[in-house]
Amino acid sequence: MTAQLPGAPRVLPDFPWDALDAARERAAQHPGGVVDLSIGTPVDATPALLGEALAATGNAPGYPAALGTAALRTAAAGWLSRRLGVTVADPLAADPSVIPTVGSKELVALLPTLLGLSGGGTVLIPSVAYPTYEVGAVVAGLTIRRTDVPPPDADGVVLVWLNSPGNPHGRVMDDDELRAWVDWGRAHGVPVAADECYVTLGWDVEPRSLLHPAIAGDDHTGLLAVHSLSKQSSAAGYRGGLLSGDPALVRRVWEVRRHLGLLVPTPVQAAMTAALADDAHVDAQRDRYRSRRDRLAGAVRTAGLRIDHSEAGLYLWVTRDEDCWATIGWLAGLGVVAAPGSFYGPAGARHVRMALTATDERIDAAVERLAG
Repeated sequence: MTAQLPGAPRVLPDFPWDALDAARERAAQHPGGVVDLSIGTPVDATPALLGEALAATGNAPGYPAALGTAALRTAAAGWLSRRLGVTVADPLAADPSVIPTVGSKELVALLPTLLGLSGGGTVLIPSVAYPTYEVGAVVAGLTIRRTDVPPPDADGVVLVWLNSPGNPHGRVMDDDELRAWVDWGRAHGVPVAADECYVTLGWDVEPRSLLHPAIAGDDHTGLLAVHSLSKQSSAAGYRGGLLSGDPALVRRVWEVRRHLGLLVPTPVQAAMTAALADDAHVDAQRDRYRSRRDRLAGAVRTAGLRIDHSEAGLYLWVTRDEDCWATIGWLAGLGVVAAPGSFYGPAGARHVRMALTATDERIDAAVERLAG
């Protein structure tokens, strides 16, 4: 189903989460209450160091810079190097190699527009994909094509979205796959953007950034990467994200963002700076998610369901080899809500996504119900 915006020629998908209302109502009737594993919103306390930095810069009467403070861009470059092995060009240069964004979703939704790609053409997205890639294409007046491999030609293609580790399925692209996209994009002059918001959450494998020298080579020409503090720092409410990569492309995005007033508030920039300089809280949060993953995955398998991919990220990609809505109904009967795989494209129609972002108490409740 689609919804036509009044006075607008573009047709957006319906907001998918509304379709889960009936399942939520049924699950809420369980005597132990609902266990909502559908939307992957963090529930653990935001580390104190972020709040302290936020409060210390609360006196912020002037407008923040779309470019980001020098301290934030320096901290971001340090984080990319330390955690991902990525060396960006001078973050303080006239053409910046990294800038802050208002979370990652708005950047994903607006990237085609910010790059000036509006008006025609095709965006390539994964076969099973975060819905906002499609939304961003529609907003810019573009079409999408779903593919997991570079096509034989680039006719009409204006942008490629990669997502590794993937949402919803947690699949990690290997080095050969990433390099194939880099080579294809550069050969055809098509920008390749990688959504890497779960890159620090590898479980069975170690995810690699598109910007890593083993993938990108000596520079980041034609490449962009998107990162977020929402999950790794349990700070989704702060709306702090990063865009890095090819300085020419980053500058293009920055120039439009400052015209539009897409500014990360000064106190949030300070909190981001503190978070990006500290590894301890990231590692602690990762350990919490690993523990929840181990417990929930064991219960899912004990209940006779199969987990596909899920080697990284914050979700289990689960199937009973039936239509996803049948699985949603079965889980709702246990008081558990998951996300139907059809939200993420036709190829997801026989899976559901179960998030690891519930509290330990709710995860344990899900484990008990699945075991029962």
